[in-house]
Amino acid sequence: MNSDALEPATVRHLDGVLARLQRDSRLPSVAAGLVRDGRMVWGRAIGTLDGRASGEPADLDTQYRMGSITKTFVAVAVMRLRDAGRLDLADRFEDHVPGSRLGGATIAQLLAHAAGVQAETNGPWWERTPGGSWDDLAGSPVVQRFRAGRRFHYSNVGYGALGELLARAHGESWFDVVRRELLAPLGMERTTARPVGKAAPGWAVHPFADVLLPEPEHDAGAMAPAGQLWTTVTDLAAWAAFAAGDTGDVLSADTLAEMFEPHVVGDNPGLPWTVAHGLGWQVWNVEGRRAVGHGGSMPGFLAGLRVDVESGDGLVSFTNSTAGPFGPQVSALLTEFMAREPKLPEPWHAAGDPGVLELVGLWHWGPSVTLATAVGDQLLLGAPGEGRGSRFERVGPDEWRGLDGYHLGEPLRVVRGADGSVSHLDLQSFRFTRTPYDPDADVPGGVDERGWA
Repeated sequence: MNSDALEPATVRHLDGVLARLQRDSRLPSVAAGLVRDGRMVWGRAIGTLDGRASGEPADLDTQYRMGSITKTFVAVAVMRLRDAGRLDLADRFEDHVPGSRLGGATIAQLLAHAAGVQAETNGPWWERTPGGSWDDLAGSPVVQRFRAGRRFHYSNVGYGALGELLARAHGESWFDVVRRELLAPLGMERTTARPVGKAAPGWAVHPFADVLLPEPEHDAGAMAPAGQLWTTVTDLAAWAAFAAGDTGDVLSADTLAEMFEPHVVGDNPGLPWTVAHGLGWQVWNVEGRRAVGHGGSMPGFLAGLRVDVESGDGLVSFTNSTAGPFGPQVSALLTEFMAREPKLPEPWHAAGDPGVLELVGLWHWGPSVTLATAVGDQLLLGAPGEGRGSRFERVGPDEWRGLDGYHLGEPLRVVRGADGSVSHLDLQSFRFTRTPYDPDADVPGGVDERGWA
């Protein structure tokens, strides 16, 4: 951590926000870290492990349970199998783990909580009792509550199923897969399946008195992939840097971006949507600004991971209390950090391609006017995010491909005349011409020979 990168007034303010949260919310301890440009730039732990004034102070190397943030690790491990060609996201779960009542759901639906699988187990509260095998869980039996693909329905059981898929694909436990393929390459040595070394005990804080009750901790067995991992602020900060794009050789940037695409919306009728699920990751949409990450809770613990997509700034946070005001309150750390220490934009440099000049300027789709501009090595038709405005990347001589919006993935072709000059643009059969309905540009349907009148 290098808090010297921040203004002293910012550090003091952030320390104060976290201290007030710990005190006002009556949390035994809290720990948080902020990440920018692949490293932790601020981190602090406040309180003691047992909540008493004489107790051992929490620090940035104290382990806490991350709860459902575990799901992001499971999801990345599954996507590595896809990238290796060992499965397809459209595969049915049954194709890889036969014998359950979840077989009709696809792997993509399980990752995005769109498989309709029941949320919790049929037995005792799994987060507070020892877990059994996958055969025990599947035979209980676990079922689909809704038609697969119909709606968002958060499912811890669904991630128990994905953990079993990992185990069968690799011939080792889901955690051994995560440790070998993700934790070790990222240097996350303090992330474990059970507490190791200095670890915070989980507490329930009485709602009406300043007293504590210990919460149990067990191996959740087949349900462990839904929320069992323990980690530290320092380790989870490395995962936040991963989510911000510092993926190393663990995952391709394209696959990570695919995981962040909203696949299913968490819909509350009558309210605008603010959160969706991608492939294992939550996606927040607040006033048009996107963030990705995941929340976590287990008896005795609350945790958070949040990364602003545009800036790459991230927040990790923990407390060892079952309940209490925490999530929105601790998220203020990221908001305050970004407001007080805005990330400066990269300087502009003249690095464009003069060869694209023949494509920029005004074009017409029928009577509609579209401005084409070049930004770096990309061609923009219209304003991305407005109407059908999209960015395009060059994929060959006179061939481009859409990068976003309505034309995502679609081909744009530059059509030239006999003299080699640009005649028009062909975008999914739409003809863009330099003048409205240019009769010389082979406009589909032809142009009335009487012309404009």
